[in-house]
Amino acid sequence: MISIYMSTETGLTTLTEPIEGSWINVIDPTPEEHARLEKLGIPRDYIINPLDIDERPRVERENGELLIVLRVPFFNGKGADIPYSTIPMGIVLTEQYLLTVCKQDNVILQDMVRGRARGLSTPKRYRFVLRLLLLTATTYLNYLREITKIVDILEDQLQLSTRNREVYELLKYQKSLTYFTTALKSNELMMERLQRSSQFKTFPEDEDLLEDVITENQQAIEMTNITSNILSSMMDAFASIISNNLNGVMKFLASITIILSLPTLIASFYGMNVKLPFMTHPLAFLFTVVLSMAIAFAVGLFFAKKDWL
Repeated sequence: MISIYMSTETGLTTLTEPIEGSWINVIDPTPEEHARLEKLGIPRDYIINPLDIDERPRVERENGELLIVLRVPFFNGKGADIPYSTIPMGIVLTEQYLLTVCKQDNVILQDMVRGRARGLSTPKRYRFVLRLLLLTATTYLNYLREITKIVDILEDQLQLSTRNREVYELLKYQKSLTYFTTALKSNELMMERLQRSSQFKTFPEDEDLLEDVITENQQAIEMTNITSNILSSMMDAFASIISNNLNGVMKFLASITIILSLPTLIASFYGMNVKLPFMTHPLAFLFTVVLSMAIAFAVGLFFAKKDWL
């Protein structure tokens, strides 16, 4: 799918054909769309490479066209094996157009289209790229805050849990944090290379904005590392807590089993075909029941004082 936008005073407007200074947003292009983009002078490799799910962040220049590949966060859904992962996105800068290429539509591109990035102008291509990078770092931070909230909820559930379901949930988010860490560090190297280039130092505002982008990315890296360390410690601690909770349940069940077996034992004696004390007494049954209950209560009280019940 190809969408073309141009910034105006009221925001982004949609175009049918690209013009100079427009933004071409490409999502999982078809072979026909590949051919259309190549006619605009976009190198074929610059279109194909960002569609590889394993593509790493990098900066590449060829015949005046600049390709920037970064990893952006992607929400797969809470029910997925890995709720939050990362996908590659390419940014192509030519003399006339600015192009973004991604295998899947994502919240970052959606926010750009909705105009949630401040000071967005498609003709100012380098500043547009910096706004996109800043929005990417901010999205990482937002997703990390969501993961922290979910982990806090799972922590409350784990304190009383005797199953491994909550631990498996934590493991899913631990995988997400691993993806985030790898992507953020790769993005950092790519941004440092941009910082060394002269294209983003033409205007002081662009240079300051790039520093803000790097700062936000570093903050996301630190937050990811902290959350990952806390999550790892929690998983180790709660594995022991689950075991202790299960031992407590087993201790309770064993105590109840012993208490209930005592009346059964007495009833078994009085059910034998032999002579027993008070067997001819008219209140023999009541005496047996009272004795059974008294013994069970005494044993239960003893277990409670020993904290076995």
